[in-house]
Amino acid sequence: MTPWSESSRLRAVQTPIIPAIADLIRAHPGTISLGQGVVSYPPPPEAFAAIARFAADPANHKYQPVAGIPALVAAIGQKLAAENDLRVGPAHGNRVMVTAGGNNAFLAALLAIADPGDEVILPVPYYFNHEMAITMANCRPVLVPTDAHCQLDLAALRAAITPRTRAIVTVSPNNPSGAVYPEAALRAVNALCAERGLFHLNDEAYEQFTYDGATHFSPASIPGAAAHTISLFSLSKAFGFASWRIGWMVFPQNLEAALRKVQDTIIICPPVISQHAAVGALAAGAPYVREKLRALAAVRALVQRELASLAADGLAEIPPAAGAFYFLLRLKSSRPPLKIAERLIREHRVAAIPGSAFGLDHGCHLRVAYGALEKATAAEGIGRLARGLRALADNLEHIK
Repeated sequence: MTPWSESSRLRAVQTPIIPAIADLIRAHPGTISLGQGVVSYPPPPEAFAAIARFAADPANHKYQPVAGIPALVAAIGQKLAAENDLRVGPAHGNRVMVTAGGNNAFLAALLAIADPGDEVILPVPYYFNHEMAITMANCRPVLVPTDAHCQLDLAALRAAITPRTRAIVTVSPNNPSGAVYPEAALRAVNALCAERGLFHLNDEAYEQFTYDGATHFSPASIPGAAAHTISLFSLSKAFGFASWRIGWMVFPQNLEAALRKVQDTIIICPPVISQHAAVGALAAGAPYVREKLRALAAVRALVQRELASLAADGLAEIPPAAGAFYFLLRLKSSRPPLKIAERLIREHRVAAIPGSAFGLDHGCHLRVAYGALEKATAAEGIGRLARGLRALADNLEHIK
């Protein structure tokens, strides 16, 4: 290591793809982004009303409890019981900790359970920030393929376990594929973790986003799962809270001391003003989200129709996506997906995320996100994508 250079630990971490694509978008004005995974709507009015109450009490400008303000922890407990069939508290062998978003929760959990050199199993495609966190913590991500529909392969997960394995990570509904893992599959992973003495880290950031009869399941609700299951949640997606940075985790109670060390060191406490807003958001609750999802479902249908035409033309395969707000395209090309993504931005003013960021090193994949767009903009954006891919179709094998 040369003087004044970055650490070798950070040199091993992939460059975040979202900021890289964002730089390209800024360099090409008028580009429509089908890239970043956010929603188009704001938090509910109850969140803004809670901020006014927050400002009226000078004590709110001081540090607050490391695990979250009592009002929010209580609201989370009520939400989990009502919507996830998940009870929390000492009597159930688990705890809740409020975090600065889901990424904060994942990194904190990882630091609490794993030592340098330990292994964490990631089904591919993975959420890139999970892989980055594992590498940053000097642990080893073990990549396990999923099937042609991006569903879990339990036999492959079992075969990947070694004496250094500490956890298996699942994300359902999935980013980037949009796959929803069936309850039976998540129960099987959870049972495997119990059998082999591993933690099951289940990311549920997209729990409200399901379609076509798919349903979300929280494995921490399984009787006996509390001792080895860590569940990660976020308000960023369903409640339009992306910049407000509020999420939480449900974790085994014997990890409390370790997680408090991590939390106190990294952020001391989650943003208190955002915690008060979160209390308001959870008071608005599921009815607010359901209303917004009706409009999102119409956008999804529009995007799905356009992508189906690409599949019919033999330009791409699109695995079933019954959740989140993503579709994962497998292009009929062997060229690097980043090169195609760059061409789409420069020549067609539309952005998508290359699948290589999600561990898809074989084949050419693009992730298309539609949650951030109103219907008219989504129609224009997906139209540009389809026209761009058709224009590139004759030379997809020659893109440099």
